[in-house]
Amino acid sequence: MIYIDKNSKDPWFNIAAEEFALKNTSEDIVMLWVNEPSVVLGKHQNTMAEVNIPYVMEKNIPVIRRISGGGTVYHDLGNLNYSVITTNQNRERLIDFHKFAEPIIQFMKARGHDVHFYGKTNLGVQGLKFSGNAAHVFKNRALHHGTLLFDADLFELEQTIRQTDAHIEDKAVKSVRAEMVNLKSLLPQFDTLADFHLQFKAFLLQFYSISVSRSFAPDEIESIQTLANEKYRSTEWNYGYSPGYFFKKSAHHKGKNVTLQLEVKKGIIVDLQLQSSVMTESDQLYLQKILINKPHHPQAMIETININEISLKNLGLDNQLILSLLI
Repeated sequence: MIYIDKNSKDPWFNIAAEEFALKNTSEDIVMLWVNEPSVVLGKHQNTMAEVNIPYVMEKNIPVIRRISGGGTVYHDLGNLNYSVITTNQNRERLIDFHKFAEPIIQFMKARGHDVHFYGKTNLGVQGLKFSGNAAHVFKNRALHHGTLLFDADLFELEQTIRQTDAHIEDKAVKSVRAEMVNLKSLLPQFDTLADFHLQFKAFLLQFYSISVSRSFAPDEIESIQTLANEKYRSTEWNYGYSPGYFFKKSAHHKGKNVTLQLEVKKGIIVDLQLQSSVMTESDQLYLQKILINKPHHPQAMIETININEISLKNLGLDNQLILSLLI
């Protein structure tokens, strides 16, 4: 097993690096890394259902889908992430959350804390969660990875992954909400994330008997950047990969209730229905005309509404109202 130092806080690069290392190397690998603020979804989740879209747009926080399952997590500069990539010819033995959580459990136990699993993959102390974990199998290799909240902004975490006000019907994987705790409050011997990072890295090197460390080579970095740009920055992956869903949202307009319902398949709006006593059939027909066959992601919705701003105003439709109903 080797240790790879990514030396990057770019969330698109770091998430792409995991997939690259899993699929394009043969070594067993350990990585520790820190991301700039970002929201990271499980592969089989519905982005519009899991993320507070207006908030992340206002704060310019990227939303990125990973290749592993599980729930949505928030990353920032107070959160340490870990990746362990291993090889096993027996595919049935590739996924083992308890095995790959063992170094975390031992690290904490040596510092006076008993760590327990909450659910299948979450780690916590006295009922408070500090780590969410997930896994992905590719051929005879497995990626186990997770978060370690050390000094994360728990307010931002709560705001970014607060579920939408819309009513959404789908078969997507749902995140399990839990009360969180930062490890800094449990481990006062570590003043900063850098201190914690350094000591946990040393522990992992000893735990896995790692004597070889390296960084990604220039050609590997180029491949990772390409993967990050073509896949992990794309709305097709981050929004369009969501399972099909019905999206229903209501608001008040001129003292009356207005409800907009969308049917979305493969990220594309395939049907739209407008219910309101203060809007006409013509309003619905126009919204159907400009929105059906458009991708249901925030930027596409904003662009579509802006392009049709004059026509919407001529119909007496409030642009901001319609936009709020769409995201």
